[in-house]
Amino acid sequence: VPSLATDEELRVALETAFDYRGDVTITTKDCTVIDGYIFDRRAGKTLADSRVRLFPRDQDQKVTLRFDEIAKLAFSGRDTAAGKSWESWLKKYRDKKAAGEKNIGIEPEKLD
Repeated sequence: VPSLATDEELRVALETAFDYRGDVTITTKDCTVIDGYIFDRRAGKTLADSRVRLFPRDQDQKVTLRFDEIAKLAFSGRDTAAGKSWESWLKKYRDKKAAGEKNIGIEPEKLD
């Protein structure tokens, strides 16, 4: 999130972060840095009414932040589901079948 982001840019960035399946780093306006996984967001009429909830990497408790508390957002962890979509699996299956492999099972890939 750029330092001079508009309300709408912040909302879009947080929505993207919610869809991201990896850790993000949030820096609040009071310079607190939180690394973690965003698992929920609630959009209100204003940034002060909107909330994002995450599981911090180094704590056992969930953290809730108001959108208006966020100064910076970075996608810091890798997306654990990247390349593991149905389309990716189907392409690998078709490639193996075209190469003549036999007994190609429909087994999910192991998650990291």
